[in-house]
Parts: sequence; structure tokens; C-alpha cells
Amino acid sequence: MPELPEVETIRRTLQELVINKKIDHVSVFWPKIVKHPEEVSQFKDALVGQTISDIGRRGKFLILYSEDFALVSHLRMEGKYGLFQKTEPVDKHTHVIFHFTDGTELRYKDVRKFGTMHLYLKGNEFDLLPLSHLGPEPFSDDFTIEGLSSKLSKTKRNIKAALLDQKVVVGLGNIYVDEALFRARIHPERPADSLTENEIAKLYKEILNTLSEAVQKGGSTIRSYVNSQGQIGMFQLELFVYGRKGEACKVCSSPLERIVTGGRGTVFCPTCQVE
Repeated sequence: MPELPEVETIRRTLQELVINKKIDHVSVFWPKIVKHPEEVSQFKDALVGQTISDIGRRGKFLILYSEDFALVSHLRMEGKYGLFQKTEPVDKHTHVIFHFTDGTELRYKDVRKFGTMHLYLKGNEFDLLPLSHLGPEPFSDDFTIEGLSSKLSKTKRNIKAALLDQKVVVGLGNIYVDEALFRARIHPERPADSLTENEIAKLYKEILNTLSEAVQKGGSTIRSYVNSQGQIGMFQLELFVYGRKGEACKVCSSPLERIVTGGRGTVFCPTCQVE
């Protein structure tokens, strides 16, 4: 699933591709992707004549803005956007097409069909699901050491499960939780409320460092991720633990181990991250 760095990279590339393009009409081939409004015809009709004015992001969600509306898009496992000429063949996994007046099309592809779209009047998007329940944005003033400490001190869940909770901090998924915990030298199964002030301060710093570096590298291409221009991310070359079970730790050379934590595969170094 694309995490914050991948979604931020997609946001930036979409800004280059579709800003100021006017929607002529919309095609929806898999209606279940549209969660709001309930009638897909309302979704399509509302966007006719709208011009894309900005592309935003909240955690792992993209937000496509027009004059009147905010389209909240969650890519889930396999969702992808790409800009095409209307004369190009349509892939069988294309489920939504935004047809622009200039003859180009923004196509949403999703092999697993897990993605979602919510269309709201602009200004209401943060007060309604799926955005209303989200925690602080990592790069915002709302994400503080004190706030993180307060939330972690109130849960006995292991630290990995706590960080995957989008109410604690948004945008982190399996890749970047494993990486941040390794960099902070914290075992993924440590109870969250057992972390010391120094450990939380270190974890806070490494969450920001990891995400920032991943954004700079265009995210991590794991399985099928590409940005909206078809380019792969490069941060996977920098990964310390994720996807490296059995390989040597880049710090101490110990073999990396894999466990299942809260139903999620987790790779860590048993020497650098002592429980």
C-alpha cells in the first residue's frame, strides 16, 4: 500500500500533469469505488465543467480540488493515476476516467479494486470520513514529541501496532514503521507505554528523517508502485530492514529476522533492536 512518501510523490507529479485542466465528463466503470455520493450519477454530473485547481494530501489520501469540490482518493493496495491521450487504449483495470476538454484523460487504475473516492463540497472534506478521524500530519506543527508521548503512554499495544494507527500519526505503514523503529533502535514488540522519554524523542526524530528521505527519493517501489508519470521510487535502495529477512544488518552484520506483529510481517535486527 502506498504510504506517505509514495502518495506525496504522486501528489507532486499530478500537480505537474493536471492543474488547470477542465473536466468534460467522467466515466465510472466500477461504481463501488465511489463511496460518496451514493449515486454514481451525482458524482459524475457534479464534476462536469470543473477545473482541477490543486492536488492536496492528508496522510495516505490524495485530495483533488476543483472550484467547488474536494475529491478524496485512497489508493489502497494497487491504485494508480496516469495521464493519457484519449486515443490511447484503455487498460482493463481502468475503473474511473476524468475526460478533459483538451483531449487528455486522467485514468484511475486499480487491479484489486480496493481504492475509494469520496466527493465533497470543498471545505467539508476534513470534517467527514475518511479524513475526520485522522491524527497529526508528520511534517506539521501538530506532530510534536509531547503529543506522540501522550498517545503512546496511553496504550499497551506494541509500538509497531501503535504507529500503524492513523489516529496516532498519519502516513506510516509497514515499510516506514519498520525503518523508523530500526533507526531508533526500538524492538517492534515493545509495549508502547514502556518507551522512555529519550526513546520517544529518538523515535520522533527518526520518523521525520525516514519520511523526509523517502519523499526526496520518490518513495519506495515495492511490488508495483510507480508515480503518476510511470517512474519508480528509489528509496527501496536505502532500506535497512523492510523486505530484507535473512540478510545482514547494515549496521552490525547480524542476520535480520522476520516476525508477525499484529498480523503484519515485521523485519528487525535482533542485535540492534533488543526487546
